Amino acid sequence: QVQFVESGGGLVQPGGSLRLSCAASGFTFSSYAMSWFRQAPGKESELVAAITMIGGSTKYRNSVKGRFTISRDNAKNTVYLQMNSLKPEDTAVYYCNAVVATTNLPKFASWGQGTRVTVSS
Repeated sequence: QVQFVESGGGLVQPGGSLRLSCAASGFTFSSYAMSWFRQAPGKESELVAAITMIGGSTKYRNSVKGRFTISRDNAKNTVYLQMNSLKPEDTAVYYCNAVVATTNLPKFASWGQGTRVTVSS
């Protein structure tokens, strides 16, 4: 079955950095665009970043452009999110999933446990 295991979150001060990882299994990883979503307390889930099947193209929500970088390693079935210059408003639980490029909606119904990112002084 489809599984995602996210890691790398934690508590960081404003301006700090974190690198998230997501190990995927149960599907042909290299055949899908991948994405990171996040959900802050009391808010709906939102797409943070997405990357095409072989990593040739990426896209980001406006609020993270220039600060976050999504990448993938198809040999390891893993997608990453490098987060720099973190702000308190980046505080959320971060999840990965495959993504439907035309809709920006998650491809699979299965989700991992997520990794919590807290940006606070």
